Amino acid sequence: MNETRAVIEAYFRAFNADDTAAMLDCLAEDVAHHVNEGQVRVGRQAFGEFCTHMSYCYAEQLTDMVVFASEDGTRAAAEYTVNGTYKATDSGLPEATGQTYRLPAGSFFSVRDGLISRVVTYYNLADWIRQVS
Repeated sequence: MNETRAVIEAYFRAFNADDTAAMLDCLAEDVAHHVNEGQVRVGRQAFGEFCTHMSYCYAEQLTDMVVFASEDGTRAAAEYTVNGTYKATDSGLPEATGQTYRLPAGSFFSVRDGLISRVVTYYNLADWIRQVS
């Protein structure tokens, strides 16, 4: 369980540092990335491309982090607050003008051989749209 918590915490430290390479180091090669309101992406390369896009459109820091891990270390979850700035207009979403937002969010993980093999992220998209509109 401690190894699972450690990889999840490293993943989020890398996120807050905007360090995609360090995030990718936490992931299994065949990671399945389930994003809120989107398609499942499979593999580190697809995850890295998603991160590049997100870093272009958004600047985010996660606070109030609480990480949970199953006793067998194969699953984990995290609850946190997303504090962000909408930097560049994302396709199909309101126009970006530097709006700030604050959202509760959560992620669920599967862990295999010390690496994250599944990431599922949830937040309230309607609340985000309200905050940036």
